Amino acid sequence: MNNSRGDDDLMLAYGRGDSGAFEVLYERYRQPLYRYVFHAVGERALADDLYQDIWSRIIDARGQFRRDKGFKRWAFRIAHNRLVDHWRQLERQATDPTDDLDVLPADERGSPDRHAEQGELGNQLWAALMQLSPDQREAFLLQQEAGLSLTDIAGQSGVGRETVKSRLRYAVNKLRALLGPETEGSRP
Repeated sequence: MNNSRGDDDLMLAYGRGDSGAFEVLYERYRQPLYRYVFHAVGERALADDLYQDIWSRIIDARGQFRRDKGFKRWAFRIAHNRLVDHWRQLERQATDPTDDLDVLPADERGSPDRHAEQGELGNQLWAALMQLSPDQREAFLLQQEAGLSLTDIAGQSGVGRETVKSRLRYAVNKLRALLGPETEGSRP
């Protein structure tokens, strides 16, 4: 398998049945997609589940992919839509008075294993990301984790490029204020 083929060519080849093309795409996007999902939800087990679901959706939609969509934008759009579905489901659960509190999962953020695994800076970053508005967090993660351009983020979010710039500016300023000078120079 030639690893120098473009993402769009690989996805089209996979759509025609070339499983090797999928393996190359998966390897290229495994870490960026996972980081995007993990930083959006902040819980490893939840991120793992959502991540697997996102790849399942990519696989299921392989025949619908078109070169003009651009694989990177397309894959992160699928991830974005899955996260939106997740957050909507959480909102419905939070507002449903019939929820049985006995079946809610335990909060893993405070567990000793999680702190050891993530390290203090990771916990601080996650807490700071969760304090951003959903629009700011989405724009920030799409730029930092997905590497999407302002134009691509604007297209995905359904807003103007200047709105995305504004959201990113507010996000970065708030993260700097929340994380303080000791984290300057480290990538959020």
